[in-house]
Amino acid sequence: MYDCYMSYIIAGLGNPGEEYENTRHNTGRIVLETVRAEFGDDFRFNKKLNAQVATGKIGKEKATLIAPDTFMNLSGKAIGPLVKSVKAAARLVVVYDDFNLPLGKIRISFNRSSGGHNGIESIMRAVKTEAFLRIRVGTAPENAKGNAKTPHGDDKIEKFILGKFKDDELKILKKVAKTATEAIEMIVREGKDKAMSVFNGM
Repeated sequence: MYDCYMSYIIAGLGNPGEEYENTRHNTGRIVLETVRAEFGDDFRFNKKLNAQVATGKIGKEKATLIAPDTFMNLSGKAIGPLVKSVKAAARLVVVYDDFNLPLGKIRISFNRSSGGHNGIESIMRAVKTEAFLRIRVGTAPENAKGNAKTPHGDDKIEKFILGKFKDDELKILKKVAKTATEAIEMIVREGKDKAMSVFNGM
């Protein structure tokens, strides 16, 4: 098992396999690669966790970066073994896609409901608490008022989240990934409240 005692756990959610690369539902994994490039070593497959895992440091704090190689709705199977207490959960940061936010926006939250996201629901069941940090990364087109053009109906939602980003959207996502990486650094260095006050207003 990875030595992650009191390490920050930074998780990026998505689905494994080439067919899911650059899909909206893989936003968390895409962002995590930027975090790894900034703070961690190379990803290695951890058979026990069934996940890609890297270690690193953010400031003086240890960080374990994890991209589950399970499908989204089983994300908790990889993350649960690393988070054995409420105290440990307070140092868990989960990055994932949100089609209720416009592409280009992020929102940081703590101790909230899953909002119907299967990956978050799986993690909640595994760690037995809602008291962990999330960074929601918008994936939806923006309307004239700056709000998300949200898909409606199960079929349309599934088609949207499993659809691939266009090239111009990926350029925006790369910028957002840098912003999310800065947010994670602020969470670790200065605390979640400071990070929320800075990044949730952007």
